[in-house]
Amino acid sequence: MKISLLQEAKALDFENKLKAYRDEFYLNDGQIYFDGNSLGLMSKRAEMALDYLTDSWKRYAIDGWTKGAYPWFTLSEKLAELSAPLIGAKKEEVIVTGSTTSNLHQLLATFFKPTEKRNKILADNLNFPTDIYAIKSKLEQHGLDPNSHFIQVESRDGHTIEEIDVIAAMREDVSIIILPSVLYRSGQILNMQQLTQEAHERGILIGFDLCHSIGAIPHDLSKWGVDFAFWCTYKHLNGGPGSVAGLYVNERHFGTAPGLAGWFGSDKNRQFDMSHTMTQAMTAGAYQMGTPHILSAAPLFGSLEIFHEVGIDAIRKRSLELTNFLMKLVEIELDGYGFTISNPREDHRRGAHVYLEHPEAARICKALKKVNVIPDFRTPRGIRLAPVALYNTAEEVYDMVQRLKNIMEHETYKEFSNAREIVS
Repeated sequence: MKISLLQEAKALDFENKLKAYRDEFYLNDGQIYFDGNSLGLMSKRAEMALDYLTDSWKRYAIDGWTKGAYPWFTLSEKLAELSAPLIGAKKEEVIVTGSTTSNLHQLLATFFKPTEKRNKILADNLNFPTDIYAIKSKLEQHGLDPNSHFIQVESRDGHTIEEIDVIAAMREDVSIIILPSVLYRSGQILNMQQLTQEAHERGILIGFDLCHSIGAIPHDLSKWGVDFAFWCTYKHLNGGPGSVAGLYVNERHFGTAPGLAGWFGSDKNRQFDMSHTMTQAMTAGAYQMGTPHILSAAPLFGSLEIFHEVGIDAIRKRSLELTNFLMKLVEIELDGYGFTISNPREDHRRGAHVYLEHPEAARICKALKKVNVIPDFRTPRGIRLAPVALYNTAEEVYDMVQRLKNIMEHETYKEFSNAREIVS
């Protein structure tokens, strides 16, 4: 059986139309890197783009704002144009700026306008903590108690959120909804189209955190009518640690004053008038605040160029091949070792990683690292494994499962403590 599974892996890799792109990335010899949903690997094109932008500072100094292949003054807009196809948006509806958290603060400051009738924010209880912190702080800034004005839809199983439960919580006192497109633990894809339609039928604005979906699954935000979205770029987009994030605002909201105004949200033709009365851009660019972080955005030119060539549909197809093969191997090779697959099995409900649970998860992750496999631990008992379409192989999936099986057979994980590291 092992031979046939290995042959299956080799066949999947032979037929992989994206296999040439593996050579685009820096991979450590002998290491199996399955943590691209936390931090994507560096590509050679990203490195070249960073080198170019660094050189433009050296070569042009202040004139780099208007000279070179990537003038700094319009850099955020150019990156937005490259990003827009990944989320199904018009280029004017996207801007590359800020961080995930600062962009959520901006969007809440802009669109959360509590009234006597509508003064609650709706989210889920499985969302990433930074979104929850931002929501609570925004309520408090309005003098509202999060204990009474923040509604969190409960998970039925601790892993997934049922759309019908979210819809049932869309009460007439809800002003705005913030949800993840893909849940960061289980990898569940929420039905964004359905939830947007239901929210709008009730007069509620809705926005999505795309951190775990952009660059991994297709979106059609403009067609669906999503009001706004925000995301990081260092996971599936491979923009590098701390790379500049992005946000989307549906064009029907253009002209809405930014809740957190700054001079880079100005109309580009008026920005250097230096007027104390802001003339905001009539695009998503209005929701920028300060000067772009040029060197932190630079790698995205190289990274997004690859996505432009490949197309998100081809990436999704390969991703599903890898995660389906991984789940198959777990069920066959790791049967009896106490692992539970806790992500959705259906392709349309599963993002780009597999989520295993085990009582000894923390120490198993440490044991995997010792044998040169890089997983991602999520407290208290979660192991996230993300074989990335652009640079991982099915044979690596097979090899990783064999290394994990060996760890379990010989109980080498018991050499380690079952507690997370400072960063996990």
